[in-house]
Amino acid sequence: MIDVKALSDLSYGLFIVSSEKDGKFNGLIANSVFQVTAQPAQLAIALNKNSLTHDYIMSSKKFCVQPLMETAQMPFIGIFGFRSGRDFDKFSKVQYKVNGEGLPVVTENTLAVLSVEVRQSIDLGTHTMFIGPIQEAEVLCDACKPLTYDYYQTVLKGKTPKGATTFKEYQGGVK
Repeated sequence: MIDVKALSDLSYGLFIVSSEKDGKFNGLIANSVFQVTAQPAQLAIALNKNSLTHDYIMSSKKFCVQPLMETAQMPFIGIFGFRSGRDFDKFSKVQYKVNGEGLPVVTENTLAVLSVEVRQSIDLGTHTMFIGPIQEAEVLCDACKPLTYDYYQTVLKGKTPKGATTFKEYQGGVK
């Protein structure tokens, strides 16, 4: 039996993960983003297979990670966190630029951008882990604080979507 309260003690940030496919952009909010090596600097992310951004990354083999600022508000987070890019153009609602890798970079409410080339993917059942070296990195706001998942839940009163890696379903041996 797994007590999900133990999982609640793991610390996460909140990030926009974006990608491109056939000239179209999409992105989502993720909290499973982490650096896995220093030399070369590599990142790993885990995304639900049902997300459009997952499809874009599978196709393009590249993505951007953008840590959110602590001052980001729920309406902004909701653009990327609670709507599907299949029926909503997320990038029509935010300020962004296209970087040297051809990827969309949200320029509001983000601290930095790290562009990654996927070198490996691991099937995790409901999710895929994408791993690769950082190709470009840029600081967008040097004096800003990152938005943590704890702050999102306790201060902003944010919810966890069902497709998130940290969604807690209370059945099947999980309490």
